Amino acid sequence: MDEPSMPTPASAPQPPAPPIPLAELLAREDLGLRRIAGPADADLLWVHTSEMADPYPYLLGGELLLSAGVLLTDPDRYVARLVEAGAAALGFGVRPVYEAVPEALVEACDRYGLPLLEVPPETPFTTIARAVWRLMAEARHRELRRVTRAQQALATAAARPDPVPAVLHQLATQLSGRAVLLTARGEEVHAAGRRPPPEASAALTRLARVVARERPGSPASATDTHGDTHLAAYALGGGEGLVLSLATRGREPGDHTVAGIAVVLLSLLAAPHQGADAADRSAALVRLLLGATPAEVAPLLGPDGPWTVIHARRSDGTTPDALTAGALGASLGSALVDAGREDDDETVRVLLPATAREAPPQGDDGEEPPQPPTVPPHPGWTLGVSTPTPLSSLAAADTRAARALAHAEATRTPLKMDAPVTGLAALIPPGQAAAHARTLLAPLTPPLADTLRCWLSLHGSWDRTAVALSIHRNTVRQRIGRCAELLDVDLNDMDVRTELWFALRQE
Repeated sequence: MDEPSMPTPASAPQPPAPPIPLAELLAREDLGLRRIAGPADADLLWVHTSEMADPYPYLLGGELLLSAGVLLTDPDRYVARLVEAGAAALGFGVRPVYEAVPEALVEACDRYGLPLLEVPPETPFTTIARAVWRLMAEARHRELRRVTRAQQALATAAARPDPVPAVLHQLATQLSGRAVLLTARGEEVHAAGRRPPPEASAALTRLARVVARERPGSPASATDTHGDTHLAAYALGGGEGLVLSLATRGREPGDHTVAGIAVVLLSLLAAPHQGADAADRSAALVRLLLGATPAEVAPLLGPDGPWTVIHARRSDGTTPDALTAGALGASLGSALVDAGREDDDETVRVLLPATAREAPPQGDDGEEPPQPPTVPPHPGWTLGVSTPTPLSSLAAADTRAARALAHAEATRTPLKMDAPVTGLAALIPPGQAAAHARTLLAPLTPPLADTLRCWLSLHGSWDRTAVALSIHRNTVRQRIGRCAELLDVDLNDMDVRTELWFALRQE
C-alpha cells in the first residue's frame, strides 16, 4: 500500500544519528504520547508509518512504527511479527479507526515486550517523525562537538614531550575509562585511567591477543563485554605489534571515532622510525599540495613501475570508517588509502604499486611488462581492480576500477579485475583504436556510453545493469534503445556488439 520497494540487506541505509532513547520522545509534552504497555527502555533509529497487515518485509529494525490499525485483525501475530523484524516500539493512533487502543494489542505488547505508545488524535504522525529527527539531529550535534573536543585534546597531548603517555591519559579521560598500550604478548607498556576489576583486566589482555599482528588474518579491532564493562582492542599500524586496549563503563556515541583518532596518533608515535620510502612518499604528497605536478613527484612515489587502483565497498552495506579503510589498505600492502567519506561516498580507494613478472617473456623493447598485484578476495568487501597504469593515467585507472566494482556488485562476485587489452585488440595501435572509437561513439552522450558499456559487459542483462548503475531497469531499456537509434545499429547482432565493445574499451 504505502511502502516503497523493499531495500536489500546489503543496500539498507545506515542510521543518520545515534539512537534516541524512547524516554526522550515521551518527555516531549507537546506530542502527548503515553506508554501504555511494554518496557520503558528502547532505542529508536527510525520512524516508519504503515497500515499494512504485516509490515515485516519493509522494516529495517529499530523503528518506531506508527499505525492507526486500519488492517489490524490479529494483534498477537501482528506484534509477534514486529518483534521478529526488530521494531523498537509501536505508536498506535486512536481515531478515526479505533476510539481506544485495542486491549488485545496492549496485552500482546506486554507479552512480547514491545513498548506501545498511545498517540492522541490531535498529534499527526508527521509531527512525531519530525520530533524524532530533530532529537537525532541534536544528538548528532552533541556527538560531533564531543568528537571535536576530544580530537583537539588528543592532538595537544600528542605534541607534549611525553606524547604516548599523554595521549593515553587524555583518551582515558575522554572515554571515562582505562586505556592501555600492550605488546602482542600482553605486556603492559603504558596505561592510564582507573584500573578495572582483575577479571576484566584479564579479559582485556586476552582480547588484545586477538588483534595482535603476529599471525596473518588477525582483525584490526575487536570488542567484548565483561559484566558491565565494555572492552575494545585496536591493532596499531606502526607499533611493532602494539595494541591499544580500552575498558569503559558502557558505550557512548562517538567512542569508536575518538578511539580511531587515538589509534592513528599512537600508530605514528609508536613507530620506531619512518623509512626512506615512506619519507619520500610523504615528501611527494607535500609537493603535490604545494603545487607540483604528478610528473614532477613521480620519482619520489616509487616504485618506478605503474600503479593499480582498487575500489572497494563493504558487502554488508555499512559505511567504512577511517580505521576500517586503513586496515583494508594494510592488508593489501599499501598505506595510500582514501576512506571516501565525501558526499556520502561509501567507496574506499587504494593506490597499489604494480609488480613486475618474475619470469615473463620480454616485450619488444626488452622490458618486463607490469602485472597487476595479486589481489585475493577480502571477506566483507567487494573489490574492483584496474589494470596497471602510469602515474599520468591514474584518472583513467580510477574510472576503470569504478566500473569493475560496479560489475562485481551487479554480478554478486567479491572481486572483479579490469581486463587488460590483449589478443587481436592488442595488435591495433592505440592511437588508431582511440580515433576509431571517438568517431564511432560520437553520437552518444557520456551517460549513454556508460550505460551501453555496462550493458555489454553484463551480457545484455537489464537487471544487473540497473543494479550496477543504480538506475531503474526501464531507464536502462530506454537508454539502450536510444543508443541503437543514434548509432543506427542492431544491438542484437553479435558483430555489432563486438565492434562497440572494442570501441568502448578504448575510453
